Amino acid sequence: MSNNRSGIFIGGLLLGATIGALTSLLAAPRTGRETRKLLKKSADALPELAEDISTSVQIQADRLSVSALRNWDDTLERLREAIAAGVDATQRESQALKRQNPADTENTDSLTQNLERL
Repeated sequence: MSNNRSGIFIGGLLLGATIGALTSLLAAPRTGRETRKLLKKSADALPELAEDISTSVQIQADRLSVSALRNWDDTLERLREAIAAGVDATQRESQALKRQNPADTENTDSLTQNLERL
C-alpha cells in the first residue's frame, strides 16, 4: 500500500514541478525571446519527464499486480480449505444422521452425492 502511495506522490511531485516551472516562466519579467527560449527547453524536456512518470507508474502497477495476485492466491486457498472442511462436516453429519435414523438414508445419500460432485 505504501509503495502505491509513494508512486502517486512522486508522479504528483513531478507534475507539480512541471506546472510550477511553466507558471513561473509565464509570470517572469523576461523578454519574449528569453521566455520563448526557456519554454522551448521546457517543452524539449517534457517527453523525458513523461517517460519517467510512465516508468514510475508501470513499476507501481507491477507491484500492485503482484500484491493482488498473492492476495488472490491466499484467499483462494483459504476458500478451498473452508469448502473442504464444510464438505467433511456435512458428510460426518450425514453419517451421524444415518446411524440415528436408517429409514432416511435415501435423502441423505443423494445429498452426500451432490456434495461430492462439488
